[in-house]
Amino acid sequence: MAAVLAAVLVALSGRYGFHRDELYFLLAGHHPAWGYVDEPPLTPLLARAGAAEFGASPTGLRVIPALLSACSVVLTALLARELGAGRGGQIFAAGCCACSGYVLAIGHLLSTSTFDLTGELGVLLVTLRLLRTRDGRWWPVLGVVIGVTLLNKQLVLSLLLALLLALPLGLLAAHPWRELARRLRPSSAGLLLGPLLALFLALLICAPTLWWQATHGWPEVKVARVLGHVQGVSGRLLFLPLQLLQFSPLLVPVAIVGLRRLLRDDDLRWARPLALAYPVLCVLVLLGGGKPYYPLPLLLAVTAAGCEPVVRRARRSWRTLTPLLLLAAATSALAALPVLPVSAVAVTNAIDADQGEQVGWPQFARATAAAWTAIPAAQRTHGVLLTSNYGEAGALARYGPAYRLPIAYSGHMSLYDWGPPPDSDDGPVLLVEQADGQHRLERPFTDCHTAGRIDNGHGISNQEQHAEVVLCEGTHQRWSVLWLSLRQY
Repeated sequence: MAAVLAAVLVALSGRYGFHRDELYFLLAGHHPAWGYVDEPPLTPLLARAGAAEFGASPTGLRVIPALLSACSVVLTALLARELGAGRGGQIFAAGCCACSGYVLAIGHLLSTSTFDLTGELGVLLVTLRLLRTRDGRWWPVLGVVIGVTLLNKQLVLSLLLALLLALPLGLLAAHPWRELARRLRPSSAGLLLGPLLALFLALLICAPTLWWQATHGWPEVKVARVLGHVQGVSGRLLFLPLQLLQFSPLLVPVAIVGLRRLLRDDDLRWARPLALAYPVLCVLVLLGGGKPYYPLPLLLAVTAAGCEPVVRRARRSWRTLTPLLLLAAATSALAALPVLPVSAVAVTNAIDADQGEQVGWPQFARATAAAWTAIPAAQRTHGVLLTSNYGEAGALARYGPAYRLPIAYSGHMSLYDWGPPPDSDDGPVLLVEQADGQHRLERPFTDCHTAGRIDNGHGISNQEQHAEVVLCEGTHQRWSVLWLSLRQY
């Protein structure tokens, strides 16, 4: 199942085009650092490695996400085995993972969520092994897995906090007071040394990234606050429905069975914290203004717990369950994968906006180049190209050389740190404004007028469709002074 999933993802990887985040990762990969304002270094390094090894194309960039998703399928099957599933339950767990809309979506694109899913499933697997066996030799493994996952995203800290909060509740529910006290006695082997060793290894691995964040004023915290504000009240109200929709509504009953089993099955008392951690994590994410998909790795582990009883109860199980998985795969693929013609993306774009963000980048670069070449050649030598966001800058870095475009600057995310333009570039400024009509970007510039508009040619709604290409005569201040006001998250 893992191999089939990887093959399908690679086969469909070139159907549309780059996603805006992928263009940013490619650009960030050529500015290697121990951190960026919005992420740790691992995903940009994976983007650079994938492009170097398999080619700087959508297909080449997405080989690594396909392989990571295949690993996630295997880890889900191993989670089911850890929770007592036989061969049939393990296969069904692998199928649930491979057919989830969330897994298909992040397996199709290179994103921070792609490695995060694999890493968090690895953390959960080792944690369950520790809870079941109480074998202290797994503590160093847990520390290493946590440390590597932190090099990609700090979201695993929320998962660990939820598990820590759920652990005493789970143990208390599973054991009487005396038994609980006996298990937590200081004389228990590895009770203190094991967690301290895991903590030391995790900090050792991610120390350079933490140092980078500390010396730059913890910019990821600022970005998280901005994203939490963007979510708003409506995002919090739709938190659970969107989460289950992204996971796959057809697989939700299996997750419910898994929750019931973890809470009621005496043979799985040791794994009860897993069930309690899921609602705790949802509350933590809601309070922090996080996105609905953040708890989905934990929900996959809960679903793995439900696979064995579902297989056992289903009469002629595979005749019943195979159509369920095929239907889940078909509905998830329609929402998350580029299976429809580009002209039909408007239909799925309402469910998954990432579909539309893969359309129109070559047309975007072509329209920008047309406006740039309209500037007299003598003025272009001192001109500046400025974009609204990192996706636009990444697109011009990828497609711009074919049109002899200069380096595109932007104040968005880490691109701010790679500027400003030199003060000697005091010629005209070509801006790409967002399609919201606010014209915020052109305020620091003089004598601006529209020089063109972006059209992806398919009528697909995304952040660049109908955006304006604006030509300004110059700036009010030197770039070194003006740049301080252009940072945006």
